[in-house]
Amino acid sequence: MPARQKLRRRRRTKIVSTIGPASSTPEMLGRLFQLGADVFRLNFSHGTHEDHAERIRMIRELEERFEHPIGILADVQGPKLRVGQFQGGRVHLQTGQKFRLDLDPTPGNVRRVALPHPEIIHAAAIGTSLLLDDGKLKLRVAHQREDHLDTEVVVGGPLSDRKGVNVPEVVLPIPALTDKDREDLAFALAHGVDYIGLSFVQRPEDVEEAKRLVGGRAWIMTKMEKPQALEHLEEIVRLSDAVMVARGDLGVELPPEEVPLAQKRIVRLARQSGKPVVVATQMLESMITAPAPTRAEASDVATAVFDGADAVMLSAETAAGQFPAEAVNMMDRIVARVEQDAGWRAITDASRAAPEHSSADAIAVAAQQVAHTIGARAIVAFTASGATALRAARERPDCPVLGLTPHLGTARKLAVAWGVHAVVTPDVVSLTETVRRASRIAEDEGFAAGGEEIVVIAGIPFGQSGTTNTLRVARVG
Repeated sequence: MPARQKLRRRRRTKIVSTIGPASSTPEMLGRLFQLGADVFRLNFSHGTHEDHAERIRMIRELEERFEHPIGILADVQGPKLRVGQFQGGRVHLQTGQKFRLDLDPTPGNVRRVALPHPEIIHAAAIGTSLLLDDGKLKLRVAHQREDHLDTEVVVGGPLSDRKGVNVPEVVLPIPALTDKDREDLAFALAHGVDYIGLSFVQRPEDVEEAKRLVGGRAWIMTKMEKPQALEHLEEIVRLSDAVMVARGDLGVELPPEEVPLAQKRIVRLARQSGKPVVVATQMLESMITAPAPTRAEASDVATAVFDGADAVMLSAETAAGQFPAEAVNMMDRIVARVEQDAGWRAITDASRAAPEHSSADAIAVAAQQVAHTIGARAIVAFTASGATALRAARERPDCPVLGLTPHLGTARKLAVAWGVHAVVTPDVVSLTETVRRASRIAEDEGFAAGGEEIVVIAGIPFGQSGTTNTLRVARVG
């Protein structure tokens, strides 16, 4: 039997890589993983269930080959609001002209088109703005009727069949999960994915509904892509297991100058709450067609790392781009270089959130402080649910966090958490065994050598979630 291929990242911030036609072979998946992908994202807006089942199978084979947990994110589509079709396929709307949106399915023309979403017609009011085709065109409602909206074109341009509609100023009475999403959700959970990417979230109730459906079988990663969600940010983060800053969709409905501030606010609150946060969309966009990014894109990735994101994500770059391996390698290089910078460490230390008033948080804070003081090689966190490892990661220690868990599902979920190297190991039953196991695994995984010190945190009684109450310093060997 071949020797195990050990894997240890040289950075703390994780990389999420979207899988698609450009990356759906075992060879390419293996290359992306070795170059730096920690989590693979399946975009259920594209592909069939058969496609996704085959990709999940390949990822799990890769995980078995490397004996290293890999997270899988199933990103469900959410409602897609679109206009209908046109006679001839497209029209050109002039700024200042009148244009009607109605429920008539007849192909449209330069004066009208179908809007097969009565919820939008009923929720809109005079003055409501409608954005078409990812914000390229803008309409303003002049009159609202039961079955149509009369609008004025504020920003004109070409408009073709089935282009998207965004309504940034209105909370729409539309659930975050469509019938298609529910089918995709059932499929994803049956195939053991680790996170569900929840789209179109407007209210805390959207997250609550998803949590009821998932029933603890995966972590809910709420995508922050609607301005309405920002009005309930604290509650949505509290209900979520993880958060994604989906800047592409958010940037359609928010003015461009607001998006960086929203990103910082979301990342900051998620960090304070100890919830993993992913910064996503257009990070290395030019690498879809070019072997190197722009300098602005490199700076954008670095900014997310400086902000304290747990992970950064590649979308079309690895799903459909011409240079998927180069994109992962470049992101790995940028992240690793930023984390070597003294300024990054100073900012990270200065932005550490105040602990909650609990013994678990007190232990996590103490572990970071002790590890820093003695120069420990790692903090080893024994964790059943993942909570202990997440608390340790929240403190952003200057040494790695080894998350030891008896559950493979927990180890996979921790793949997105900042600085956590997860290892599956049988449960422990005594403090002596805990320290011995921590020392052995820290050495086996290449984090500490004989004579070096580690900090061990765990909960007593063993095997119960939420009981982190013990800290030990141990010498390896």
